[in-house]
Amino acid sequence: MSDKSCMCQEAGVLIFPCSGGSDVGELSDRVARRMARCGQAKMFCLAGVGAHVPGMIESTKAAKKLIAIDGCQVLCSKKILEHAGFSPVSFNLKDMGFEKGKTQINDESIEKTAFQISGGKVEEIISGGFNNPGGCCGN
Repeated sequence: MSDKSCMCQEAGVLIFPCSGGSDVGELSDRVARRMARCGQAKMFCLAGVGAHVPGMIESTKAAKKLIAIDGCQVLCSKKILEHAGFSPVSFNLKDMGFEKGKTQINDESIEKTAFQISGGKVEEIISGGFNNPGGCCGN
């Protein structure tokens, strides 16, 4: 589960942001929501996995790829998924240059992060594709 290639319209991809309590947590959440709206992944409930809710665990097991997005070095999303027995593809916003307490949440930061997570293969993200009714990948 370490493939970080473009996830456009890929079925069975679940994305788990750690929404945290800071600006980078908000960025993690908004990136996941944006990617879900684009059809790149389905946003899923990290709390449900952490609580070991049987239906959520089964749905997570059925996924082809799991993506954890964490805002800081604590890596809560990655650790919750690993604790439940999963091996997610993990992204840490700190490694992408975002600092806790110093990050502006705007369209530019959301687009930049989604572009990096998608492997840089979603050209429509940069050209405003998030609002494209055909999807971010031009489909």
